[in-house]
Amino acid sequence: MFSSRMNQSSFLFGPLEELHELHELAFIERPIRRSLKTAEEIDQLTVDEDLNDIERAVYLLSVGQEVQRASVISNLPGLVRQNPAETFRRVVPKVREVLNGSGAEIQLSAAASFLTILQDDIILIHTHTYSILKTVLLHLNHRDPVVSNAWLETLLSAINALPKETIKQEVLNPLLHQSQLSHPLQARLASCRILGKVACKFDSNIVKKELLPLARSLCQDVEFEVRACMCRQLESIARATRVDDTRTELLPELVKLARDEESSVRLAAFDTIINLMEMIDNDDRLHLVVPLVMSVCEVSSHRDETVLASLSFQFGKLCSGLAGSLSDEQKARLLQRFKVLCVTGLQTEEKLTTDINESKMIRCNCCYNLPAMMVFADSAHFLPELYPSFSALCCDPDVCVRRSAAASFHQVVKLLGSNVQVLHKELLVLLQDDALEVLDALMNHLEETLEAVLSRGENLMLDNPFPELLAALFSAEQKVGCSLRWRLHEKLLQRYSCLARLLPGDVLHQSFSPRIFIILTTNKVLPVQKEAARTFCTFLRYNRKQEQRREMMERLIQDLAQGRSYWNRLRFLDICQTATEIFSRKYFNKHFFIPALQLVHDPVANVRYKLCQLLPRLRSSLCMPADKQLLQKLDFCVQKLLCRETDKDVVATIRKTVLELDKLDLKEPFHKRQERDVLDQKKEKEETLLLEMEQLERQQTDGKLIAEPQTDRKRRESKTCLSATKSMSMSSSGNASSSGKEMRKAKLSRSRSLSSQSTTTKPANSERPLKVKELSSTSGPGKSSMLQSKDSSLRNAHFNLSTQSTSSMPVLIRSNTTSLLDRAETGSQTLSVSSRDEIKMMMSLYLHQTISQSAGSEQFEDITQSATGHHLCLTVTNRSTVFK
Repeated sequence: MFSSRMNQSSFLFGPLEELHELHELAFIERPIRRSLKTAEEIDQLTVDEDLNDIERAVYLLSVGQEVQRASVISNLPGLVRQNPAETFRRVVPKVREVLNGSGAEIQLSAAASFLTILQDDIILIHTHTYSILKTVLLHLNHRDPVVSNAWLETLLSAINALPKETIKQEVLNPLLHQSQLSHPLQARLASCRILGKVACKFDSNIVKKELLPLARSLCQDVEFEVRACMCRQLESIARATRVDDTRTELLPELVKLARDEESSVRLAAFDTIINLMEMIDNDDRLHLVVPLVMSVCEVSSHRDETVLASLSFQFGKLCSGLAGSLSDEQKARLLQRFKVLCVTGLQTEEKLTTDINESKMIRCNCCYNLPAMMVFADSAHFLPELYPSFSALCCDPDVCVRRSAAASFHQVVKLLGSNVQVLHKELLVLLQDDALEVLDALMNHLEETLEAVLSRGENLMLDNPFPELLAALFSAEQKVGCSLRWRLHEKLLQRYSCLARLLPGDVLHQSFSPRIFIILTTNKVLPVQKEAARTFCTFLRYNRKQEQRREMMERLIQDLAQGRSYWNRLRFLDICQTATEIFSRKYFNKHFFIPALQLVHDPVANVRYKLCQLLPRLRSSLCMPADKQLLQKLDFCVQKLLCRETDKDVVATIRKTVLELDKLDLKEPFHKRQERDVLDQKKEKEETLLLEMEQLERQQTDGKLIAEPQTDRKRRESKTCLSATKSMSMSSSGNASSSGKEMRKAKLSRSRSLSSQSTTTKPANSERPLKVKELSSTSGPGKSSMLQSKDSSLRNAHFNLSTQSTSSMPVLIRSNTTSLLDRAETGSQTLSVSSRDEIKMMMSLYLHQTISQSAGSEQFEDITQSATGHHLCLTVTNRSTVFK
């Protein structure tokens, strides 16, 4: 029973639903049928195809419908570009006829067309401009305000192209009549704007005699809209007159308007005074402008919302202009007023009385003016005066305020200089912001910000916030990468390329390079992939460690050039295209050229197609005759593609590429080729310098590891030498008890045999210079490794000569012992300052003891000089020496 009812209901309601749908379709089709044109209307809309553009425009303007006339008027700039003479002779008069009594749509189309003609400089003949001026002036006082404003904009643009005589006769004379009170408000407002526009076309005398009286009369108009409009035009009039006329004629009028009863008039006067601040002398600033500014600040504190918004926008410019005319108390009041503006609308009692949008705009304006306020307050006083306000703006609850703070962050950092560490917390807050708009504003100047933070903040490294900054940069990239804002991700990767010259190579290699490589291989957006490739190549270019460069290059070859996915192999060819711009040709040919050519065997046609497009760039990277073998491999690759390729698209591309390769040397001009060679030489020098810096850093690291045990050993040797010297001096004093006659005889015999001993001591001491030479090859802890790498051969030869000349025979104790010591110092270039001071002290002590003892006992001992490491030890022999 229930099933029968269901069948009955479906039988009844099914046709009813279909009928209802058919009824709706019929209702939809009715307007379509009504909108169809009849045969008569089709005949009226039909135009002869043999007519040219000018004739067709004249025909449609004469007998066409309103839609066709509006279309012709909208296309009037195109007709002027094609044939200006015929257009102004035949079409423009028809346009004037159509405009008489036409509707607002055609009027707006005509105003826009004439404005386009004037702005694009399509016409250069003044007669044509004069014909347009006649049409504009005829419809300037249209009853519709929208149409009247459109024609006014056209007139203001036409003034720039008109001569002075035409402006004076056709524009200025009617202007004197329209500015009277008997004319409507719209005409007087137009007179104010025209007056400000024509002021720059005349000299100062005409402006003073004819325009200034008219401007003063409009500033005293009964309607506040006219007063406000004229007040904003006084800036252009003041710049067209002399400074004295501005001071005597316009400045008093502006001060009166700044005290007007209407807030819009006061706002216009206040903005005009700020814009003319450089034309006002110090006396007027002190006696007129400063009291006015203080009064405006007091008024704005009583919630004059319009003036408050304007004050927040102009505050930085105002304070900078008045900085030299304010007292310390007035500066403190202005700074306090700026602090209040920075927190407008955030207090509990202000949330109920202040408009939310206006409060946001005021705080955004404070972010915009903060760099100027830092200059006004001096960056040295930033921490006590402005830091709390800026920190509050960076943590503002509204996104647009934080975005404004991020946009001005780089300017604040530059002004702080070496005190940039105080803003480290705020930088982390902006980098970790959840709103991508804030990150977008911060990324616009991230390179300048990071350069200031990482290069000037020496004290930044003491508190070790370096890992926090790296973590914030890393999290910002991950946050943007997870979003759909791929343009922001592209911008972020482009800005991160500056880290290659700001961060240590180990930090980049361990943290950022793997992440960039993951983006390169996994991201699906092609612009992001290309920017990641460029950033990765930049990191590879400026990495100083050869092992890390080799590791990065091997990863590129294995994962991309030899990867299993053809998509990765395509990305490697994109990287090759980027590498030709970043690396030198020598480096590119060494690491990228062969892996790219090996893709000629790729089974995917898209990869071979991409390789064919890259071949001209590969050919331009070769330098003959050094790269002759690579050229042969390139030719073999091209021949293989020409002979064995089966894909039609690849065949067409390789044929086109062959023609381009044949014309490659002839197509490029000589000066372009020379510029490219100079740039390549510069890149190659930079890469060579990076390799040398790596070697020097490695030598310096090895020298530091060796220097520590050497210094301990040398200190022990110096102590033993000093103790041996003292013991020998004690033994010499004990032997002084022998008789004087025997000593005189021994002295005489030794002095006679000195000449014979001098020749026999050379082979005996021939092994000592070898020891000195071996010891001199070790580097001292006080010298840098750069001197060792560049001057090692010269220094060793000089040191060997000096040691051979001094150690091959006993050193005589002379009266100029200090000169002997100086020669020893110059002979050994590796002596440190501390070791030389120890030598001088030891020698002076020993000479004093020896001379004092020899005076009593007439015993003389000779002193030989031996080099041990970098220190000199004095040993006493039993041989006699001759004094000279």
